Amino acid sequence: MLKYFCSVAIVIISAAAAYAADSNIRVVIYDGTATEVTALPGPPSVLWITAGDLTRATRFMIKPQGVCRDQLCFPIPKTRKAEFISKKGSVTWFNLSEFARLIKQPSAFDQKNGVWYFGARTEEQNGYIASLIAPDFTLPDLNGKPHSLADFRGKKLLLVTWASW
Repeated sequence: MLKYFCSVAIVIISAAAAYAADSNIRVVIYDGTATEVTALPGPPSVLWITAGDLTRATRFMIKPQGVCRDQLCFPIPKTRKAEFISKKGSVTWFNLSEFARLIKQPSAFDQKNGVWYFGARTEEQNGYIASLIAPDFTLPDLNGKPHSLADFRGKKLLLVTWASW
């Protein structure tokens, strides 16, 4: 039964991809979810999608402070704004492929089938976002009394470090 459902899913995705390749419809796979988006015609290595499709496919939104999703926000360099955002009539277009390069997010494009895949950003691959809590450690103060970082949880703390190498 599972093999049947997998086979049906592969056929459906292949059909959608074949349809996308023949039009300005592209399939964007982001966070493991496939979404059909409208793309501007242009070079195959560039993916311009509408601001609405950006939000539908990635949950990112264009805001004054940058491109944001939940508590994550990436500022767009002011000198490069035209590389990311374009207004054509009443539609705002966003260059998702250039944004992926900006945030160092791996991507792959299947030109034949019109499918773009966006992988996990480096920070996600390394578990950085999931592990924003500093590891506990213990060091002595100037009088030799040991202090642990865990002793200061919930309090503001300034750590000053220095290294010579």
